[in-house]
Amino acid sequence: MNYHTLGRTGIQVSTICMGCWGLASDFHWGPQDDADSIATVHAALDAGVNFFDTAEAYGNGHSDEVLGRALQGVRHQVVIASKVSAQNLAPDDLVRSCEASLRRLNTDYLDLLQIHWPSREIPFAASWAAMKRLQREGKVRAIGVSNFGVIDLPALLAAGRPETNQLPYSLLFRAIEFGVQQLCLEHDISILAYSPLMHGLLAGKFKILDDMPAPRARTRHFSPRWPHIRHHEPGCEEETNAALQAIRRISQEAGLTMAHLSLAWVLHQPGVASAITGMRRPDQARDSALAADILLSDDIIRQLDEATRPVKAALGPNLDMWQTEPRGR
Repeated sequence: MNYHTLGRTGIQVSTICMGCWGLASDFHWGPQDDADSIATVHAALDAGVNFFDTAEAYGNGHSDEVLGRALQGVRHQVVIASKVSAQNLAPDDLVRSCEASLRRLNTDYLDLLQIHWPSREIPFAASWAAMKRLQREGKVRAIGVSNFGVIDLPALLAAGRPETNQLPYSLLFRAIEFGVQQLCLEHDISILAYSPLMHGLLAGKFKILDDMPAPRARTRHFSPRWPHIRHHEPGCEEETNAALQAIRRISQEAGLTMAHLSLAWVLHQPGVASAITGMRRPDQARDSALAADILLSDDIIRQLDEATRPVKAALGPNLDMWQTEPRGR
């Protein structure tokens, strides 16, 4: 396992982060047994993962509760990141939200607290002041944001500098390359890449989009023929299926699984400190951790860039994978 420093904090995190959304039994991921979740956290720890990402929105806090139970006795050895929802960004609400997360996680501090999505109602300066207060009180070690793009990130920087920006980034979703990645590099803001396996599409489990379970088929890759679509775009199914076929071929030629190739590609990108990948079973934790040590040649990176460029062009700079009117800008 390799480790990177978050921003300018000195906090060292594993380059593979366990994303804990899947620990919540919900519409998107389906049922999950808590015992399996706890075993997965322990397998991740054994594989060198020290970084765990959760949020109050994941199962209405259930992800927090399970993670807190799983980390009993090893809290001081790990880095816990959480996220406060947009509806809780008024200063008093933000403080209450953080304190509720601490209770669920059974800890007295968070290593990283992030704004999950920008609010269009609460000024950034007000929310940031509350974040800084939590930091001064020792309830939070570092503060960051998530889903802040080329408009929102500069606006936030007027109030203060985040250490991290958690952004969707994968071979099939490269919107951050339209400016926000460069902004993060310029300000020494670590990128935490979420959905690096694109909800399983890049794990090799689904050969084409039509194989995807309907609850997961909600991103802008999918056309409105799917039942749970929230956007009003045509989708880019032809481009995505072609990219999947090319990525599968490249992975076979390289002697790598699609998942390892896709995770390694994300970790090779400028500014990325860690790839947040969902894990629901111990074998998934062990397998994902292996990607941290994979080195890709310049030729493989070039091939992957060419294979996925049509999808990048079709989806454009909108950082919101699900909606035409982005929640983050």
